[in-house]
Amino acid sequence: MGLFILLLGAPGAGKGTQADLLSKALQLPHVSSGELFRAAQEAQSELGRQVQGYLARGELVPDSVTIAMVAERLAQPDCARGVVLDGFPRTIEQARALDQVLSERGERVAIAAYLRVSEPVLLERLSGRWTCAKCQAVYHLPHKPPRVTGKCDVCGGELYQRADDTPETHRRRIEVYLTQTAPLVQLYRERHLLVEIEGEARIEDVQSRVLAAVQSAARQQRLEGGRCKKCRD
Repeated sequence: MGLFILLLGAPGAGKGTQADLLSKALQLPHVSSGELFRAAQEAQSELGRQVQGYLARGELVPDSVTIAMVAERLAQPDCARGVVLDGFPRTIEQARALDQVLSERGERVAIAAYLRVSEPVLLERLSGRWTCAKCQAVYHLPHKPPRVTGKCDVCGGELYQRADDTPETHRRRIEVYLTQTAPLVQLYRERHLLVEIEGEARIEDVQSRVLAAVQSAARQQRLEGGRCKKCRD
């Protein structure tokens, strides 16, 4: 059974940073709905133009579009052992669609790690964010600045602030999250899959806690899988 990990949290909670670190630690693909959206925009397809309009307004991309894009990514061979999902699911409908996609493969979600961060900290983090134009690596001037001002540490690309990186858009994104996405926390809590992580600590401390929670969930999944196998035998 693969290890399918969800990272939940409002925009600016640190999901992308933690997902990258977790992906490297566990050697699993980091599947980000945001990256899938940006790739669609760069392709300048009709889907990409639709996605761009929603993101620019700080609104969620429709579930049908998001689900189709993520399902296609999960079907790729490198996701067979599991993935770290960042930014998906964001609604109850998306969570149910993910359940269906995974169940068809005999898989299920192992853990939903929820990064708790207060709204003032979220706004402060989002306002200082810069993105690489080439590889989409993300920097934060006060907390994670590049070694050379305006240049990406990874590929040397130019850094820029995205069109949706404005205070008004950030507040809207947080509002949308609280009203439409927060119910997922209760859903996964009821399923006993939710682990809450204090997201305002140092990146290294948050990562240590997330990794410990994931390893515990993986052990539990193996135990449950073993019991099921014995029952079948």
